[in-house]
Amino acid sequence: MDFRRLSYFVAVAEELHFGRAATRLGIAQPPLSRQIAQLESDLGVLLFDRSRSQIRRTQAGDALLKRGRDIMDQVERAEREVRRIGEGAAGRLRIAFVGTASHGVLPELIREFRNAYPDIELALSAMNNAELKTALIARQIDVAFARPALVDDEIRCFPFHEEPLILAVPAESDLARAKVPRLSDLKRETFVLYPRRPRPSFADQILDVCKKEGFIPAKEVLAQDFQTAISLVSVGVGIALVPRSVSLSPRHGVVYRDYEGHNPGTTISLAVRQDNQGIHTQNFATLAKSFARKIQKDGR
Repeated sequence: MDFRRLSYFVAVAEELHFGRAATRLGIAQPPLSRQIAQLESDLGVLLFDRSRSQIRRTQAGDALLKRGRDIMDQVERAEREVRRIGEGAAGRLRIAFVGTASHGVLPELIREFRNAYPDIELALSAMNNAELKTALIARQIDVAFARPALVDDEIRCFPFHEEPLILAVPAESDLARAKVPRLSDLKRETFVLYPRRPRPSFADQILDVCKKEGFIPAKEVLAQDFQTAISLVSVGVGIALVPRSVSLSPRHGVVYRDYEGHNPGTTISLAVRQDNQGIHTQNFATLAKSFARKIQKDGR
């Protein structure tokens, strides 16, 4: 069934007058009459009882009017939905991030994006850097927040937030109550590092910090992710160097301390595919860059 003819039929069926229907549709009456006649021929039924003074819908016409209105409503809703998605006002955005990013400024950015685009569905997930890179290249996610960055010819990456490193120590240890420690004085401590794999990773960045201070930790315990690492610290297994933002989410059994010594900080970067031209991704990246400039100006 031709959709244009269906729309013509609905107009005639509602007006019950070919002249008024033609005016409503903005066409001449003769071609409208021919289109309705062709529709009846295609369907093999009479849709109208015609007389000199008036026309009436047949039972078939009544049935087609009901279905026709439903179809046209659905098409109109589909047009509105597609248009809103195309304009970036609705749709879905898939965001993944390293676990430590969930403790800092990223939740604030997510709230700002939700406020700006309340009808965008956000799919959020935590991954390590290797998983982020694989998922981004495979188009399984739209945006990635990595620490410190993802390097690949298919990926465009820019720094989002930089912060210093701090110590996470067991609450029951002497380090939790002592004066600000010097990192080189902690060489006999057990360092909890993460992730266990893949390597190189954030764990290797921490080992490089220790080397800059002239030592290699006496003992290393490798955890698969940040949550496991901080759990090990809480039960007294060792200490860890972590991004400062994680201290914003207190953890029972863990005390966060500044330290003296080499502190290169750590950076979260926002990464997208080079060829991603999606309006949702573009809007998110634009808002993220503006947000990053704002928090930098605020000194955070």
